[in-house]
Amino acid sequence: TGLAVGMGVGQALLVLLAAYTVMPAKDPLLNICMDAKHHKTKPGPEGMLHDQCAPWKDNACCTANTSLEAHKDQSNLYNFNWNHCGLMPLKCKSHFIQDTCLYECSPNLGPWIDQTDSSWRRERILHVPLCKEDCEEWWEDCKDYVTCKENWHKGWNWATGTNRCPWGSMCRPFSHVFPQPKDLCEKIWSNSYKYTTEHRGSGRCIQMWFDPAQGNPNVVVAKYYAWKKRSSPAWMEDVTPETDKAVCALPWPVLVLLPLALVVLLERAGGCGSHGWGSL
Repeated sequence: TGLAVGMGVGQALLVLLAAYTVMPAKDPLLNICMDAKHHKTKPGPEGMLHDQCAPWKDNACCTANTSLEAHKDQSNLYNFNWNHCGLMPLKCKSHFIQDTCLYECSPNLGPWIDQTDSSWRRERILHVPLCKEDCEEWWEDCKDYVTCKENWHKGWNWATGTNRCPWGSMCRPFSHVFPQPKDLCEKIWSNSYKYTTEHRGSGRCIQMWFDPAQGNPNVVVAKYYAWKKRSSPAWMEDVTPETDKAVCALPWPVLVLLPLALVVLLERAGGCGSHGWGSL
C-alpha cells in the first residue's frame, strides 16, 4: 500500500510539474498590437477582413473597417492620397495596400515596436527586417511611378486636408527618388523597414505577402527576433522585474516540486527494481 501511495504521489507531482513546465510565460514581445491610431488593444479573430488584409483574419490587430479603408485611394485612415503625382498604377498600389495591411493587422511586429512622440500614435515600428523578395518586388512594380518625396511620413503640404507635394518639389520617377530597392523600403516610412538579403520562408524576415493556407510565417520570425532581443545586453539592462520573471524565471511550484518529485521517483525505482523504469 505504501508503495502504491508513493507511486501515486510521484505521478501526481510529475503531472503537476509537467503542467507548469509546458505553460508558456507570456512574452511581452509576441502576439501584441502596437499603441497606434487604429489598432485594437489586443489581437484576435476578424472574419470579415477585406481583400489583401484577409491573410490576417485568424489573428489580427485591425478591424474589418480598417481593412476596408486600407484599400481606398483617399482613405479615412490618415487622409493620405497615393495619387499625389498622378494616378498610381494598380500593380504598384497593391504593395502599398499590403504594406498598410501588415502595419495595421499584424500581431507579429512586437520585437520592432518603438516608442514615439507623434500626435497620432504612441508607438511605431522600426527596422522590421523585410524579406528580399517583398522589397524588390515592391520596387520593381513601382519604379515607373512618380513621386515628389523620399520620406512619406513627413514634410507634405496638408493645407487642403490631404497630402500634396510641398511647394517647389518636383515629381520624379521612383527609380530616381529610390535608386535601389533598399532605398525604397528603408526611406519611405522613416526606417520602419530594414532591407535584408533573407528570403521568404527562411524564418529570418517578415513577409508582407503570404498564403494564409500555409499559416502565418511571421509568427516564427517574431519568436526568433524576440529571443535575440531578450538575449542582448541592452534588453537585460532595460527589463523590468515583472518582465524578467515572466520571460526568464520558472514558476515557483516547479522549483519546489522538482526535488520532491525526484526523491519519490528514486524511492520508487529502488523499491521496484530495474523493471520499474519500463512503466514510467
